[in-house]
Amino acid sequence: MQNRLALVFILVTVMIDSIGIGIIFPVMPDLMREVTGADLASASLWGGLLATSFAAMQFLCGPIVGNLSDRYGRRPVMLIALMVMALDYAIMAVAQSVWLLLLGRLIAGAAAATYATAAAYVADISAPGARAKNFGLIGAAFGAGFVAGPLVGGIAAEWGTRVPFWTAAAVAALNAVFGFWVLPESLGADKRRPFSLARANPFAAFRAIGNLPGLGRMLAIMFLYTLAFQSYPSVWAFFGTERFGWNAWWNGLSLAAFGICMVVVQGFLVAPATRAFGERRTAGYGMALETLSFGFYGVVTSGFWALAFTPVAAIAGIAGPALSGLMSNATPDDQQGELQGVLAAVQAVGMGLAPMVMTSVFWAFTRPGTSFYQPGAPFLLSGLLMAAAVVLLVAPAGRRHPTAPRPQETP
Repeated sequence: MQNRLALVFILVTVMIDSIGIGIIFPVMPDLMREVTGADLASASLWGGLLATSFAAMQFLCGPIVGNLSDRYGRRPVMLIALMVMALDYAIMAVAQSVWLLLLGRLIAGAAAATYATAAAYVADISAPGARAKNFGLIGAAFGAGFVAGPLVGGIAAEWGTRVPFWTAAAVAALNAVFGFWVLPESLGADKRRPFSLARANPFAAFRAIGNLPGLGRMLAIMFLYTLAFQSYPSVWAFFGTERFGWNAWWNGLSLAAFGICMVVVQGFLVAPATRAFGERRTAGYGMALETLSFGFYGVVTSGFWALAFTPVAAIAGIAGPALSGLMSNATPDDQQGELQGVLAAVQAVGMGLAPMVMTSVFWAFTRPGTSFYQPGAPFLLSGLLMAAAVVLLVAPAGRRHPTAPRPQETP
């Protein structure tokens, strides 16, 4: 019962993280114009800077927080991060300058490492064969927050541009109180290891995880997967407007439909898929289907078929939890936090690069006077990146040292 309550808390925390990201989307244009006094185009540049600073802090702090959780346990790191997150939203609620908002986003990027600690907690309390399933539940919680965030933000914004931030602050603080009462420590004292600042910097943490058998290649696969997958939030609205003539309503509806399908897939399909095929083949099948999905979106010209294909594209989302489960099973118990911190850093880099890369490709193939008009070009590029990830996954591994442990995987 205690583990079940703890898992509920973890899933609620991940959902709150996701809601906190999406809750500011509806008010960001008005907020940035309010604090900068600039026009919409100039305000959007400041919005891009805030998003990049958030991703940069995730990259820098993910491994540090992961290593701290391997040393001091998951519980204190989770609870402190939640309180810091509540403080961040309060700062953004009262900020009257763009520089204070930037400080808030830097703090939020550091606190967003709760996702890595949450994943490490799930790895602690799950048997190796159940990790991919429970990582799927984390993905479902994140997807639910992705759908709910903009809705909550839009409703709260009816009372003012700062109300969504006060709402997010209150929810984060209440969840910290809930966690204080129901969250036991998952990492026993015998599985902890000393904290080393030299090892906690991102590059040293990458080296420590990359030196584990097979994980260097898996980190590269996760990076390619994240970079390709982020083409959806990066250019989908621009693509829908250009290719199908959709307005904001249809763009929002299509993203919400994708988010709902992802919740269903990651909540209910990951477990049977990994039981039937194992983590490695599930990841390979998911990424192969993702490659085909990107190819479809690269050439589709009908908005109806783009929407109808949404469930198929969402099924490909089984790959993410399967990859996470595969990597977690190949990592010692005293490095689970470090692994999740490194994964958070890898994903932060992918999420930081994707908007720049994908929007640049979209601009190059849709700008006036372009020699080759193709609004779906970012998805075709994503398909190539995902195909490269599949090749890396199925390519024969290098020679294994006879004493090196073999990664665990469910059959």
